[in-house]
Amino acid sequence: MYIHERENWYNFVWDNEKILPILASVRHLQGRLLGRMERLGFDLIERATLESLILDVIDTSKIEGEFLNPELVRSSIAQKLGIEGAEFAATPRNIEGIVDVLLDATQNYDKTLTDKRLFGWHNSLFQSGYSGNIKIDIGRFRLGGMKVVSGAFGREKVHFEAPTPKRVPLEMAIFLNWLNEKNQMDLVLKSAISHFWFVTIHPFDDGNGRLARAIMDMFLARSEGSKIRFYSMSNQIFKEHKHYNEIIEKTQKGTSDITTYLLWFLECFERALLASEKNLEIILDKSHFWEIHKFTTINERQRKTINYLYDNYDKEVGFLRTSTYAKLADCSTDTALRDLQDLVEKKILKSEDTGKKTNYLIVSPKNLRIPKISTTK
Repeated sequence: MYIHERENWYNFVWDNEKILPILASVRHLQGRLLGRMERLGFDLIERATLESLILDVIDTSKIEGEFLNPELVRSSIAQKLGIEGAEFAATPRNIEGIVDVLLDATQNYDKTLTDKRLFGWHNSLFQSGYSGNIKIDIGRFRLGGMKVVSGAFGREKVHFEAPTPKRVPLEMAIFLNWLNEKNQMDLVLKSAISHFWFVTIHPFDDGNGRLARAIMDMFLARSEGSKIRFYSMSNQIFKEHKHYNEIIEKTQKGTSDITTYLLWFLECFERALLASEKNLEIILDKSHFWEIHKFTTINERQRKTINYLYDNYDKEVGFLRTSTYAKLADCSTDTALRDLQDLVEKKILKSEDTGKKTNYLIVSPKNLRIPKISTTK
């Protein structure tokens, strides 16, 4: 039996003795980090918000198996936020759509969520009317059955079967009424519950996971009362996506006691907040770096590569060597070597001789190792 087959299934219960300590911990960490962000200058707040939103857009899509171009995502968000100096790039509709949804959810977090607003989000995700090569209903609740299935054709495994389409309008009315009512529930808990409740109804033909995470982000932003974004929950969920799928499936096959799910959500949120502290260090380091070198003359290839290394600090970019630089800067190895030697002379990079090859590191104001990966590709 699935949870939604139980009477009044959405009357969720949980063990407060288990939930309250971790909730208090994440609330404290959340407040501390937001306070730290608010003390930064406008430019750094803008920068941190941009980076967090980029992670949100890219990783909420990755969870669904869609891999977006990070630079196009960056361009789209920067332009929509009105960030000065943002570079214009023609952006595909699928990127524009998910960016519009996430920005509306997090920047207009205090607005009521209605079915009309949800239909607009859904339309943004699927502007062509297709999901891949399959035509779907967009901007309205699904008219057909919905199963979550994995495995090859003929060997499919059904993980979950959603409520029948006839039930969806009423289920969504109950959900949205609960979502929009003002009560004493902690908004971080409300974010967690709303995410699970929405994916269990699965009201659309496609895009339910992305929309559920947008609702989650909306209520996390509401819990902070701020448009400043300083973490990415979707990034952390992507890192844990196997466990994420397992805990959702297990809870959907359980009772209305969702203690285990809430514990996982809060612990995942805590890990996202702790990761954001590290991301903030990178943002601050990059800001100080360019302040130090604001009068240093470098070419566009050099600037692009340095920014890439900072912006991809948490990804495996490997050693920075002549061949790596040539690939990143799209130039010959001879040009790459000249650029690298020039950066070393200007004390922007330092060289590290391993005996066989020379690695290059950014001269970081905070003595961070950038790039941080110490394994050869």
